[in-house]
Amino acid sequence: MHRLFALSILLLAALVSHGQSGPVIVLTINGAIGPSTADYFHRGLDKAVDQNAQLVVVQMDTPGGLDTSMRAMIKDILAAPVPVAIFVSPSGARAASAGTYLLYASHVAAMAPATNLGAATPVQIGGTPAKPDEKPDGGKERDQRPGKKADKDAQPSPAANDAMTRKVVSDAVAYIRGLAQLRGRNAEWAEKAVREAVSLPAEEALKLKVIDVIASDVADLLKALDGRSFELQGTKRTLQTQSAALVRIDPDWRSRLLGVITDPSVAYILMLIGIYGLLFEFYNPGMVFPGVIGAICLLVAMYAFQMLPVNYAGLALIALGLGFMVAELFITSYGALGVGGAIAFVVGSIMLIDTDVPGYDIPWTLIAGLTGGSAAFMLLVLGMALKARGRPVVSGGEELLGAAGEIVEHNQDEWWARVHSELWRVRSDGPLRRHQKVRVTGRDGLTLIVEPEQPEQGA
Repeated sequence: MHRLFALSILLLAALVSHGQSGPVIVLTINGAIGPSTADYFHRGLDKAVDQNAQLVVVQMDTPGGLDTSMRAMIKDILAAPVPVAIFVSPSGARAASAGTYLLYASHVAAMAPATNLGAATPVQIGGTPAKPDEKPDGGKERDQRPGKKADKDAQPSPAANDAMTRKVVSDAVAYIRGLAQLRGRNAEWAEKAVREAVSLPAEEALKLKVIDVIASDVADLLKALDGRSFELQGTKRTLQTQSAALVRIDPDWRSRLLGVITDPSVAYILMLIGIYGLLFEFYNPGMVFPGVIGAICLLVAMYAFQMLPVNYAGLALIALGLGFMVAELFITSYGALGVGGAIAFVVGSIMLIDTDVPGYDIPWTLIAGLTGGSAAFMLLVLGMALKARGRPVVSGGEELLGAAGEIVEHNQDEWWARVHSELWRVRSDGPLRRHQKVRVTGRDGLTLIVEPEQPEQGA
């Protein structure tokens, strides 16, 4: 009995260590990699662990993305207790820039026919890229024709010729070489992908040992991976994928909402709605609705911005520009505040997102439209104010000066006159009489100072 129990334990241990019969989780990444992508990927890995999956396949088609999101995903891959296969598919897809790093970090790198990867040079941040013929020493491109010995100091890099760019490129090279050495992939080509922004089609990538498998679809990939073993967290895992169940996990409402609000254009619009909503509430206390909507939009925008590469100088310039344009409505500056505010608003909007990653910029058309709308609103209100200023006063104490009236009553040494259909207590330095026409020359509290329109002739 004891021997049978021991044999069962050994058999179970062998099954656990040498075979995996769990499902295969399939995730899908399309488009630029950002905070919502990293969140979706992280929670997808968590669900794979909960379902005791034997493999996670990520179907990917991306032009690149944010460095912070990419590194967060790579950390998840390196720490995952489940093998992760990055599969560039379908045909025509690509794994450019950040996608190349993810491919190198994965346990299995796979591509479909007619796909490509590469162009992993870090995009320029906060500067202007160098011209193609410029080199770090400021000279022209050296002769690199076949048969010519290349200058060892030449850096065939499209990056800018400043120290910060060289540091960024060197860091990216070290990072991707480390991933290549960890997975046993071509480190030399990985460095070229960063320094020279080169790309490879799937067939050449397989020949150069950049990827492991070429497969037409997920089913073909699972057939190719059946029986492969991986060492994960000190445990050997052998895949049994040929007949494994496929479980697709699509982005849920949280990932889709995060993807919408972390779009720089949406976050930018939400911020402006929030600022204008609060301004309307401050200048019209008690309306409630603008203040509620404004506060919600502003908080959501701030949440999105803290997940994006935001230049806070640009954010401050936008707030300053809006403040100047609002101040123009209350301070006579002959347009100086309005023009200055519009300029600050445009400059701040251009500087707001501190990256050139595709899909993470604010379109010029949106900046121009919102700037024009804000300026038009400011000019409309300013024009109405100037027009109203040129009109004669029609209410208040100032309007009474020069008004005509008629003495209608005398009561206990007080004279009363009708001015603008109202009864006013009046006094005068000269004599007054009933039905006499008078004109207002001043005001003392609730008493008007009047004088006869035509001085009476003395007897």
